[in-house]
Amino acid sequence: MLRGILRLLLKLVYRVDVRGLENYRRAGKRVLIVANHTSFIDALLLAVFLPEQPSFAINTRIARRWYFRPFLRLAKLFRMDPTNPLSLKSLIRFLRGNQRVVIFPEGRITVTGSLMKIYYGPGMVADRSGAMVLPVRIDGAQYTPFSRMRGRLRLRWFPRIRLSILPPRRIEVPAELRGRARRNRAGQALSDIMTSMMFETAHTGRSLFRALLDAAHSHGGGHVVAEDIQRQPMTYRQTILRSFVLARAVARLTRPGENVGVLLPNTTAAVLSFFGLQAAGRVPAMLNFTAGTRALRSACTAAQLRVILSSRQFVARGKLEDVVAALAEQAEIVYLEDLVAGLGLFARLRGLLDLAFARLAHRAMSRGRGADDAAVVLFTSGSEGAPKGVVLSHRNILANCAQIAARVDYQAQDVILNALPMFHSFGLTAGTILPLISGMRVFLYPTPLHYRIVPEMSYDVGATILFGTNTFLKGYARFAHPYDFYTLRYVFAGAEPLQEETRRVWSDRFGVRVLEGYGATETSPVLASNTPMDNRIGTVGRLLPGIEYRLVPVPGVEEGQRLHVRGPNVMLGYLREDAPGQCQPPASECGAGWYDTGDIVSIDADGFLRIRGRARRFAKIGGEMISLAAVEAFVARAWPDHLHAVLAVADARKGEQLVLVTDCAGIDRRALQAAAREQGFGELGVPRRVVVVRQVPVLGTGKIDYPAAHALARGENSAAAAASSAA
Repeated sequence: MLRGILRLLLKLVYRVDVRGLENYRRAGKRVLIVANHTSFIDALLLAVFLPEQPSFAINTRIARRWYFRPFLRLAKLFRMDPTNPLSLKSLIRFLRGNQRVVIFPEGRITVTGSLMKIYYGPGMVADRSGAMVLPVRIDGAQYTPFSRMRGRLRLRWFPRIRLSILPPRRIEVPAELRGRARRNRAGQALSDIMTSMMFETAHTGRSLFRALLDAAHSHGGGHVVAEDIQRQPMTYRQTILRSFVLARAVARLTRPGENVGVLLPNTTAAVLSFFGLQAAGRVPAMLNFTAGTRALRSACTAAQLRVILSSRQFVARGKLEDVVAALAEQAEIVYLEDLVAGLGLFARLRGLLDLAFARLAHRAMSRGRGADDAAVVLFTSGSEGAPKGVVLSHRNILANCAQIAARVDYQAQDVILNALPMFHSFGLTAGTILPLISGMRVFLYPTPLHYRIVPEMSYDVGATILFGTNTFLKGYARFAHPYDFYTLRYVFAGAEPLQEETRRVWSDRFGVRVLEGYGATETSPVLASNTPMDNRIGTVGRLLPGIEYRLVPVPGVEEGQRLHVRGPNVMLGYLREDAPGQCQPPASECGAGWYDTGDIVSIDADGFLRIRGRARRFAKIGGEMISLAAVEAFVARAWPDHLHAVLAVADARKGEQLVLVTDCAGIDRRALQAAAREQGFGELGVPRRVVVVRQVPVLGTGKIDYPAAHALARGENSAAAAASSAA
């Protein structure tokens, strides 16, 4: 009777939606029900809405509190003393009696809105008792006054609450593991179940602009979310209003679903252009203005661009007049300054009307485009060939954001300093879209190459999260004051191997642990990452939830195999210059939908992934396969303050020889041999020739420009190499 009354009351107040009840019945009789802990009413919600009356494993001290006495009429309590190791054994025996028990593995109510530490004890209980694990996601209760998110989220009295019951799973641990190793493996398995639960219940079936509208509803229209070097912060309300106004202006020049070029640096104007195109149902094609004229014209052809949005001020400051003139032969260049100047009173009033009925306006303008339609076109760096257009859907990007959120406990109070350009997949997804749809504040800086200024900006804005590459992080460390990064919680590195010297400098000088990750433009981009709770030096972390993988042997390569992946974050397909406008879906030898990363990797028993090299970046010397990445790592360990690229060039006698392109004038063949002996590195992997340059060519994304470096290794002072080096 009491349960029925409370169920009716909670449905009226919170519109509680329960999904997956069939999974509860499938779990059987011996079940450990695990749920995320969002508020003080979580246990009440589960006690009232689960089909039967389960037992709750609860701390003895908490069970004695007065406000738990009414709860005793709704559920049975299994009191546990966390200081007593026999409590877990008692719970195991209790479960073996075919009981259903609810437990919160975090042990406390979240104060971040994300998952917090997952205790390994419940995993061991499930393993030892043979119980099925039934994950339950509680979503929405964190917005109630009964949560611990006051001051972190916009709390409301009557938010909608959803309980999602996922399919039951069994924790399987190898029989040979015993003691602490078994406990840790079972605990890690439970942690993976919880992170997978958070990802699988995320809302990815919507457009990026709809995600922006939902974030504004959750955090409030007055919440500041974006700022750039002009120091004029934008709130959600301003972002949405200006995006609608721009959307109406662009809609007159383009067709629904059309690819529209965006040639802009990291500014709030770029954010507005991106979301303005999203609001109008157009597809932004983010152009890499550091790639050179030839690559940009190739991109325009592949994506069939008729219109390119840019800025007169940016073109003048970036000295891109010649590039823009060349692009104007293929597409119409539309300057934002001209669009804004042409806006009248009616356009602004129409924008206010669109803001008032934002969802209806977006639906009308986007013409019913869905989550699986193209959302953005990015272009590969071309570091190993001609650039290709990578088409990512709304679901691809939102899935990757959800995958990151399942592993990293960011919160609305975080401030992201994003100097990675928005034409870079990580700069767009993790550095721009993720904070905007999550309530975080993003500070956009136009270039990561200002090694003196970026640390100052971190200090000035109080950044808590920073993204970079090894090259950029090394540059910041060289010029930063030890206190510039005092507010940083996380520093994520990717795109190129993180050198041990870079890691050590950031730890010793700034007290910050650099977390290395791995991904590709084709995967939206993050595939794996170290996190504060799962970190192993020398690896790029564990694969994110929802990603399947296969390892394919490579002839001649003994250490590592070629990585193929499939998942909701894998692209819709490629656009190529020789097939303009035709999206070619991903496929590999593993089948349709699989993406061949081209990377040689190894994965250990705990799931940590180690990059061994690129499949294309191996040379066959003396009958052995030599990893060029391994050679670069050996040289970097010996001369960590310089940039190095190792290339394989044709050799008449041996077929191939290794050439080192470096900016360190003190390196010659003899010095390389001495360093190899000191490190125990094989003689076959020592470069035969050294080419010293003033600057090793680097792309705007922070990666080494290997085609340009290869030209230098062959002794070609080509214009392409010089231009790339200047970029």
